[in-house]
Amino acid sequence: MSDEKKPPDPADLNPPRRPETVGKAPAGDDGEHRARDAVPRYLKENDTPFALAWRVITSRYRAMRDKASRDFMRRTLRIGISARIFHPEPGSTGLRSKNLQYLEESIAQWVMSRDVLVFMIPTVNTGGLLHPSNITLRHYARHLDGLVLQGGADVSPQTYSETATRPEWSGDRARDLYELELLHEFVDAGKPVLGICRGCQLINVGFGGTLYQDIASDVEGASSHVNDLYDRHRHTIVFPKGSSLAGLFPKTGEALVNSIHHQSVKDLGRDITIEAVSQGDNIVEAIRYQRARFVMGLQWHPEFHSAGGVELLDCTPILDNFLRAARETRF
Repeated sequence: MSDEKKPPDPADLNPPRRPETVGKAPAGDDGEHRARDAVPRYLKENDTPFALAWRVITSRYRAMRDKASRDFMRRTLRIGISARIFHPEPGSTGLRSKNLQYLEESIAQWVMSRDVLVFMIPTVNTGGLLHPSNITLRHYARHLDGLVLQGGADVSPQTYSETATRPEWSGDRARDLYELELLHEFVDAGKPVLGICRGCQLINVGFGGTLYQDIASDVEGASSHVNDLYDRHRHTIVFPKGSSLAGLFPKTGEALVNSIHHQSVKDLGRDITIEAVSQGDNIVEAIRYQRARFVMGLQWHPEFHSAGGVELLDCTPILDNFLRAARETRF
């Protein structure tokens, strides 16, 4: 018997490796958890290809709809401003012989200061002989987001069933009819309206109210509400408790505003409430129509306040409320 050892078999030095199961998690609870974690979250138990495809489609649709809604709400607001009207003077020539419609610069710039687009709304001519059109004021109410009634000539006493007590107070009946139609079209369309000076008076008349034709003549003991200082003439107003303006300016029960009007609200129209009065003589300085989201009239001119000094009421919160209502009534 030989003592010589046999060399080791190569198979013994390199034993065959056990095959691994591809994709199979190790046994035990930890392996099961890892297997579940590896499944995509969008997959559900017993999911089918059709169900998965449907969820993907509906999810993308909702994302597109939400984006469209956000883009729409971010769309720049379009605010219409009623036109001042210049009527031809008898015997005049050139430009003064024409009907002119225009904006006072400050009112347009005040509204645009909140980064919105402003459009002057002209009178319409559906039955005209020269340039007839099928466009009506209702079309403007549908396509614009809100209306500002700017100041200007007196409201005609005829419009509230009275006779002018003096010829110079006869007002502008043609403009009254145009702006009253505008007012009601925007209210019917659910769009906000902000009236300035004459616009405030027109809102009251539009809902059945009346006006003092001349404060100095009709209201005994009244303060001066207009003089040669024009927009530099000013007085204090008071916000009644419970009014929306009192809530908008909670830190002050009164404010300083300009005063450029010789007429004012007398009898309130239906569903009209008082938002501000002048201190001392209680002349109505602001009103609100209760049956609409936002229809407000200011007797003063907020567009002149920035140039008038910091002591005058900052009316930006009123403008912002008006524009907020315009955004909310888009749908």
